[in-house]
Amino acid sequence: MNGKIVGGFIVITAAIAGAAIYYLQEYAYYTKAVFQTGKEIELTLLETGMPEPILAENVEGIDADSSPLRFRACFHTPMTQAMLTETYQTYTGAVPLNGPSWFGCFDAAKIGEALEKGEAIAFLSQANIAPEIDRVVAVFPDGRAYAWHQLHPGADQ
Repeated sequence: MNGKIVGGFIVITAAIAGAAIYYLQEYAYYTKAVFQTGKEIELTLLETGMPEPILAENVEGIDADSSPLRFRACFHTPMTQAMLTETYQTYTGAVPLNGPSWFGCFDAAKIGEALEKGEAIAFLSQANIAPEIDRVVAVFPDGRAYAWHQLHPGADQ
């Protein structure tokens, strides 16, 4: 009889811990990202190496104080890929990170696949937004665009 009580306690404790971990990873700490009007999204200029605001519409994003890697944003830009590549630095090694499932506009798998196929182009938004972390923006031909933070390529080595 004591084994059933101990076993039940272990199972219940594990279930509670699992639910708490899921909640903390998926929902806790995230807040709506705050963007400065007219400077919501920036890209780094080829000429100066300095970030400059670009035209961005319908910007929505999330962020968290618990980690600089939790930033995600979705938006639309009327700027073409051709114009962007002539003016702003492209980003090699862009790998979008999965976001929480409830932030539906950001699909890391689809963005990553489009980057691999060359359908989307990655740009450096801002280098070292946090130590060894860059903000990256991927732009699709139809103007859909996504931003996220990632480690510098090679920073984890």
